[in-house]
Amino acid sequence: MKVFQTNEIRNIALIGGAKSGKTTLGEAMVFEGGVISRRGTVEDKNTISDYRPIELERQNSVVASVLYTLSDNKKINIIDTPGFDDFIGEVISALRVADTALMIVNSVNGVEVGTEITWRHTAKQNKPVIFVLNHLDHENSNFDDSVRQLKQAFGNNVTLMQYPVNSGSGFNSFIDLLKMKLYKYPQGGGKPEIIDIPENENSKASELHDALVEELASKDESLMEVFFEKGSLTEEQIASALKSGLLSRTIFPLLCISARNNMGVGRLLEFISSSVPAPNEMPATKTKDGKELKCLANQPASAFVFKTSIESHLGEVSFFKVYSGEITEAMDMINPTRNGAKERLSQLFVINGKSRDKVEKLVAGDIGATIKMKNTFTNNTLNSTKNPDDIIEPIVYPEPKFRTAVKARNQGDDEKLGGILSEMSKMDPTLVLIYSKELKQVLLLGQGELHLNIAKWNIENLEKIGIEFIAPKIPYRETITKSAKSTYRHKKQSGGAGQFGEVHMLIEPFREGMKDQTEFPIRGRDVIELEWGGKLLLHNCIVGGAIDARFIPAILKGIMEKIEEGPLTGSYARDIVVSVYDGKMHPVDSNEISFKLAGRHAFKEGFKNAGPKILEPVYDVEVIVPEDKMGDVMTDLQGRRAIIMGMDSEGNFQKIIAKVPLAEMNRYSTALSSLTSGRATYSMKFAEYTQVPGEVQDKLLKIYEEQEKEEE
Repeated sequence: MKVFQTNEIRNIALIGGAKSGKTTLGEAMVFEGGVISRRGTVEDKNTISDYRPIELERQNSVVASVLYTLSDNKKINIIDTPGFDDFIGEVISALRVADTALMIVNSVNGVEVGTEITWRHTAKQNKPVIFVLNHLDHENSNFDDSVRQLKQAFGNNVTLMQYPVNSGSGFNSFIDLLKMKLYKYPQGGGKPEIIDIPENENSKASELHDALVEELASKDESLMEVFFEKGSLTEEQIASALKSGLLSRTIFPLLCISARNNMGVGRLLEFISSSVPAPNEMPATKTKDGKELKCLANQPASAFVFKTSIESHLGEVSFFKVYSGEITEAMDMINPTRNGAKERLSQLFVINGKSRDKVEKLVAGDIGATIKMKNTFTNNTLNSTKNPDDIIEPIVYPEPKFRTAVKARNQGDDEKLGGILSEMSKMDPTLVLIYSKELKQVLLLGQGELHLNIAKWNIENLEKIGIEFIAPKIPYRETITKSAKSTYRHKKQSGGAGQFGEVHMLIEPFREGMKDQTEFPIRGRDVIELEWGGKLLLHNCIVGGAIDARFIPAILKGIMEKIEEGPLTGSYARDIVVSVYDGKMHPVDSNEISFKLAGRHAFKEGFKNAGPKILEPVYDVEVIVPEDKMGDVMTDLQGRRAIIMGMDSEGNFQKIIAKVPLAEMNRYSTALSSLTSGRATYSMKFAEYTQVPGEVQDKLLKIYEEQEKEEE
C-alpha cells in the first residue's frame, strides 16, 4: 500500500445518535473509495464495521471501528463510533485522534439526544464539525425542520452547502451550493449525473449560494472586502475560508446524503479531501509538560495509543495515531508512560474494520495498528530514542455513573472471571473493576446499565461463564460525636496458663486542629492515617506501669480490628482519638492476645456510648437536561435526598448541580433516561462523607442486626 504523506491524510470520526446511519455511511465511504467491492448492510450483518458478535445480534455499534478509504489521492481515516451514551468513551477516544467530526443526523428525527451529547464532546475537544443529514430518502424525512432544529440547537453557524430537490421516498437529487450544480442519482444510487441547476430552482439556489459566500467572507476581513468589491469569491478563496471556518468552529457545513442508497457519499468524500484540515493544519498536540508536538514527518517519532482491543486471529491489537515523525516496521520504541519500557513494533497495519492491510511505514498524522505489545495500553505514548521522555496528554474519560456487584454463578469460576474482567477493563477504560475488601464484593462500574449488560453478554456468550449482577453495598463510614469512657477485662482460665488483660480507655471524636484532652497525661502518641480516609490517634496515658509498654501495640491491634469492622454496621470507622489511661496485668497470664481482645472490646463498648453516627458517601452530581424536563428531574432528585446546589445554562440545556447520597443513585441512569426520553445526561464525582439522617441510620442498624443474627 502507498505511504501517504501528512498533507495527503484526513482523519474523521463519525458521531451522532443511534440509528442515524453512521455504520452504513462508513460502509458506503469505503465502497465509494474503491477499497471494498461490495457494500454490506447492518440488516444483513455483513458490514466491515459492525462485525463483533454482540453488534451482529443487536444490529448497532458498541465499539468504535477504524476504517479507511481513498479520495482524490488522499487517504481518509474513518472512526465509526457507537451512538448510545453508555459507550461515550469510544466517542471521546475517537475525537482525540480525529481532526474533524462528521455529525450524522437522522433527517426523520432531527436533533436527538445523541446529537446533543456528542456535540458537547466536540466542543470540549475543540474539533471542527460537519453536519451530514442522512435518510433523506425516507418517506418521513423533513429537511427544512431538521435544519431549523440544528440552527436552534447549535447556532446560525450551521451553514447549508447543499439542499435536496425532492427529499422523501422519491429523493434522488440535491443542489450543491459550492459547485452550483445539481447532482442527480439513478434509482438505487450510484454515480450521479452532474447537471446545470433547473430553471425553477435557479432563484432559490442563487440566493442560498450568495448567502453562503457572504457567510464565508464574513469570517475574514480581507475576503469581506473582496466580496463587497466583486460580489463573489473564487473557488480557492471559498476553499480557504471553509477550512479556516472549520478550524475556528465558526462554520459548520451541512451536507445531504442517503447512505443506504449511496447518494451524496462520493461528493461528501470530495468535500472532506478538499476542505477538511490535514493533520499538520490542526493545532499542535501538547505533552504533559506543555511541549508542542508538531505534526511533521521530519521530527522524532511519537505515537499515541487511543484504543486497545482483542481481535480474532490477531490477539491484542493496539490502535495508534502518529503525532510526529515516521514509524516503521520492526522499529524499537520507548514507552515513557510505563517507566521507559521498550517495545518493538513487529508488524504495522492499517485497519478496515474486520480486515487489515500490512504496511511498512506510517508518517505523522496517520492512524495504524500493531499487535502483541507487552507493556503498552490505551492512553500510552510511544517515542523514538531521540525524544524518550515526551508523554502526550492522556485522554480524560468520564467518571463511572453506574455500579453493580458481580459474581460467577459457579464459585469455581471466580478466578477465571476476575482475569476476564481485568482484560475487559484494560480494553475499555470506562469499564472500571474494583475488588472491594471493605464491601467483600467485586464491583463493576460503567457509564450505564446498557454498558454493563453488554459486558455481561460478552462474558456469558463468548467466555461461557455464567455471572450474576447483585446490588452493590454502600461504603458507609462510622464515627463518634462525643467522648466516652469504657473498661473491659478479658479473663480466661482453662488449665495451665490463662489469659488476662484489663484496659481502660477514653475515646473522643477527632477534628483537625483539636486540642489534646488534659484529664490524663500523654506519654506516647501514634497517628494512623487510615487508608480509607480519616485518622486514628492512640495516646498512651499509662502511669505507674499499670500496663507494660510492650502491650500497647497489642491494644492498638485490637482497636484496629474493630476500626476495620465498625461496631454499628461493620463499615470502616474513622476520625477517633483513643487515650488508654489505665488497666491491669497478671504476672503470668497477661500476654498480647489478652490485651488485643481487651482493647477490641473496650473500644467497641466506648464507641457505642460516644454518640455513634453513620456517615455516607455523597457525590457531586451534574445533570444536563432540556428545559422542559427540569421540573421532573428536580422532583426526582429531591426524592433521592439531593441537596440542589445551583442551576446554570449550558448551550440550549439547563444544568442542575446537586449533592446526592450514593445510596440514592442506584440505577439513576435508567431512571433519568425514562424521565427525559433519553435526552438528559449526567456526571457524578465523589465529594465527601456526611452523616446519614436519623431514620436512615435506624434502618441500617436494624438491617445489620438481622444479618448478624443470620450468621450466628
